Amino acid sequence: MQDVQHIRNTVILGHGNSGKTTLADALLFTAGAVNRMGKVDDGSSVMDFEPEEIKRQVSISTGFNHVDWKKNEIFFSDTPGDDNFVNETKFAVQVADSAILSVGAVLGVRSQTERFVDFIQDRHLSCLICITKMDRERANFQKTVDEIKDSFDLNPVILYLPIGAEDKFEGVVDIAANVALFFVKDGSGKVTAGEIPPDMVDEVAVLRENLMEYVAETDDDLIEKFLEEGELTNDELTQGLSIAVQQAKIAPVCAVAALNNAGTSVILDAVVDLLPSPDQRPAHVGVDAQGELLERKASVDEPFSALVFKTMADPFAGRLTIFRVYSGILQGDTFYNSTKKTSERFGHLFVLEGREQKQVEQAIPGMIVAVAKLKETVTGDTLCDESNPIIYDVLEPIPPVISYAVSAKKGDEEKLFSSITRMLDEDLTLQLTREPQTHEVLILGVGQIHLEAVGEKMKRKFGVEMELRLPKVPYRETIKGSVTVQGKHKKQSGGRGQYGDCTIEMSPLARGEGFKFIDSIVGGVIPQQYRPAVEKGIVEAMEKGVIAGYPFVDVQVNLIDGSFHNVDSSEMAFKIAGSLAFKKGVMDAGPVLLEPVLELEVQVDKEHVGDVMGDLNSRRGKVLGMDATDKYEIVRAHVPQSEILLYAPDLTSITGGRGSFTVHFSHYEEVPSHLAEKIIEQHKNEE
Repeated sequence: MQDVQHIRNTVILGHGNSGKTTLADALLFTAGAVNRMGKVDDGSSVMDFEPEEIKRQVSISTGFNHVDWKKNEIFFSDTPGDDNFVNETKFAVQVADSAILSVGAVLGVRSQTERFVDFIQDRHLSCLICITKMDRERANFQKTVDEIKDSFDLNPVILYLPIGAEDKFEGVVDIAANVALFFVKDGSGKVTAGEIPPDMVDEVAVLRENLMEYVAETDDDLIEKFLEEGELTNDELTQGLSIAVQQAKIAPVCAVAALNNAGTSVILDAVVDLLPSPDQRPAHVGVDAQGELLERKASVDEPFSALVFKTMADPFAGRLTIFRVYSGILQGDTFYNSTKKTSERFGHLFVLEGREQKQVEQAIPGMIVAVAKLKETVTGDTLCDESNPIIYDVLEPIPPVISYAVSAKKGDEEKLFSSITRMLDEDLTLQLTREPQTHEVLILGVGQIHLEAVGEKMKRKFGVEMELRLPKVPYRETIKGSVTVQGKHKKQSGGRGQYGDCTIEMSPLARGEGFKFIDSIVGGVIPQQYRPAVEKGIVEAMEKGVIAGYPFVDVQVNLIDGSFHNVDSSEMAFKIAGSLAFKKGVMDAGPVLLEPVLELEVQVDKEHVGDVMGDLNSRRGKVLGMDATDKYEIVRAHVPQSEILLYAPDLTSITGGRGSFTVHFSHYEEVPSHLAEKIIEQHKNEE
């Protein structure tokens, strides 16, 4: 078991198709953790091993592994770059000590890159920037570095300058050491030192002076010496660089071609030499049982504490609970769940190696480990020493923005919903709810691809298929005018007849006030025992709707008159009379349809604000206002629910993936008459 000083916990981030997983596979191979280098395109990747990932050739879940490199143990988390699975990335970042930001040398900075940089900066993580795919056609290292400088305030500094590009990418120059490192052409990822190519000497000299200046600016003593003498010694530069990176004051830039395993040993060296160990990060803050703040340093001498950040559902092994150790040592077979206030016993303790698990005897700060078959513990729970309890902040998933009505394809509803419930443990972005008016069960997610991937996982793991369809919009009905009407039910067909007669006044109520019934009968024109039946008949008619089959709301009914028959009157007769009066009154009082209106908050870069606002206007939206942040504009609007059932993919298309949104119910509004006519006509056809 390593000392904490020899642990590195880093998360690999990057836009889709930037080569994160290929980089992770190459790092594993170079470090000797695997015998052959896996590849994404042929399904042999160690990190992307789930069938859904192999099919789509994209990361869907965060993959975990670890390597030994120069007497250090590096824990890697390889995260998805697709917006549909960004919650996986967010949680992995929250338990990492540092980040490797992967940016493609051809594609450059993409919309997802911006979100991942926000994650890095929100957590104040040290960052190593890897310009990947340097062997590809049109690879442009300097252009990519310039894009990063223009887009973010990471303070990127070139540490490894590529020698050549595309099919002539043959090495890098270590700017700090002032030496060329040429790739060994055996696919091992190793390098050999050599002379800097003559045509690069001047450029390297400028970059080395820039590096000294950047490093010196992060330390008062160094900047004083640099201003006096014009340079730093190699030791001062190396030590200052390490401190500056650990304090996230600069982000060193490297170049790599992972598919050919060119230069990955350089990346591993940089991770070990520059990125912080757990004890070089700030202490983790939680609260005790009384809500008072507590700190836990990343030391084996502190009480044990850890945070569960991922749960995986397995039909055979049960739930696999994955957590990051923050302090102390975990050994034995029991820990305390301070969130649930219960002790949990576990079997074996594992470190993850892609799809495989390796048993370990204990875990120390910085390690990512897993246990199986816990009964109570879920994602977001804190694990600790029962005699020294602490609770860390609950992980907040990114809210879902798209919903579909869900049902079982082959009618096994019970099996479907039990399977979805198990998936909810694994994916906190996923939500299941029931719409009381339409009686549909809705599944909510980040995007259509997200929900499709969930469906594929359920079919593979639990043998059940779910069917998705657009949800029904819960329209409602009401009236705009007032009216007085009579409802009379009279039936005589031998024997005892049926007789009920009532007169009601109907008038609209303010939006959201529901239903109000007033009994204004004077004397005995309708006996007391029959009057509740009138109200019951009206309520039943309201539930079924009158003009389009939707529930009726916001109406006041005043029972003012009527008549009865000593023999033929009954509760049923007056119930029917009340229903008839209500239906007749609705048609005479200006019936209208109401639609749910949602409050939408769209976060978008300034460049696309006009496009977003124009699109919202085309959806009958009403822009309420705008708020500005340093990077984004937040557009607030009211939009009818029917107009944004598929807003998530549309917003991605409009903004090039640079927009996100949240939504919640606001109120009901009248549907424009031309649209209401279509909805009513559709209802008649269905009838």
